[in-house]
Amino acid sequence: MTSTDTLDEARDSAGLARPDDLAAALRTPESGRDPYPFYARMRRESPVHRNAQGIWHLTRYADVEAALSDLRLSNDRDRMTRAYGALGGDLKAFSRLTDRLGRVMTNTDPPDHARLRKLANRAFTARRVEALRDGIQRIVDRLVDEAVAAGPTMDLIEKVASPLPLSVVCELFGIPPGDRPQVETWFRRFGRMSEDIDKSEAAIEQYEEYLARLVRQRRAHPGDDLISALVATQAQDDRLTDSELLSTCFVLITAGDETTTHLVGNGTLALLRHPDQLARLREDSALIRTAVEELARYDTPTQAIVRVVAEDVAIGGRTLREGDLVYLFLAAANRDPERFEDPDRLDLTRPGNRHLSFGNGPHFCLGGPLAKLQTEVAIGTLVRRLPQLRLADEAAGGAALEWRPNPLQRRLCALPLTY
Repeated sequence: MTSTDTLDEARDSAGLARPDDLAAALRTPESGRDPYPFYARMRRESPVHRNAQGIWHLTRYADVEAALSDLRLSNDRDRMTRAYGALGGDLKAFSRLTDRLGRVMTNTDPPDHARLRKLANRAFTARRVEALRDGIQRIVDRLVDEAVAAGPTMDLIEKVASPLPLSVVCELFGIPPGDRPQVETWFRRFGRMSEDIDKSEAAIEQYEEYLARLVRQRRAHPGDDLISALVATQAQDDRLTDSELLSTCFVLITAGDETTTHLVGNGTLALLRHPDQLARLREDSALIRTAVEELARYDTPTQAIVRVVAEDVAIGGRTLREGDLVYLFLAAANRDPERFEDPDRLDLTRPGNRHLSFGNGPHFCLGGPLAKLQTEVAIGTLVRRLPQLRLADEAAGGAALEWRPNPLQRRLCALPLTY
């Protein structure tokens, strides 16, 4: 037992309060508006912190980076299902969702993960992603044209950031235009998983049935799309089951949707709140790639990801036991002053920007390059085409901005702009 564990037991026996309020504070409205002061306090006072439910919170860059590559911290669906189920209460419902999602690539550990990721890598190549640039530009131009034609203000989330990734993924995977409104409805229910689990579970089931029909169609009549590419890969590798093929389609189509939407939203908001950096980008459009990396570091939509302890592991003087859930706070790590100089400052030319917004290690986000490409095109277009872009009056002070109530995500409900 570590000295810190002993101290916690001593606190309990003496009736003294443990600092569980640090984690509880992440669910307050104040933290919802700006969680970064709370992360700073956790890094200082309790960087390896166990909350009242028994869930660990890691907030230092070094700890989170190491944990992302440590196979003792598992992403396996079955372990995750058991861990959430053991907690009971509201969190027990998440065990249904982790079980429902099946053995997708993101919910497996090596060696299965490596095999499934290799499959996805064959179809989801860097060349295929970059080839989408012109098509993404056309989609963004159309969305901006429609928003500007509709009036002097727009909600960026509704008009550009949300429809963009859905349009791109439908093109990439060959989803027929007539099916896209229904697919959008399913996607929106996935994005509110923490708010209505029953509807999310029903949407997942319906979406899986729809994808199964698409896979059967592409097997009979292949086309120039990613589902057809994955089906062709299965024909070359008989170890890939139909269930794994379907799950891989599910995660590749779905995973980047909400992340891309809110990377565009959070990034645009950050630029508008830092006019000096926005001016630099207007003066030098070639900064857009490094700008997107910095915007992803500064206010990432995925604030934390979840792991479950597969084998006892010591981190920061604490012992995490088998079966414990662990929240890896990517957003807190991205603001760690031990890793980033002046981390609370937005700097579009920041050197050595090895942020963790898309993870690290074997589970590094496969869709990260596509999310960044879409953000690059979207924000670059807004900056170039709308020189008077600014927050609408009611949002300029920030009071009217509403964030979704989920401490593991940072996602705007709306971003009203004028131009």
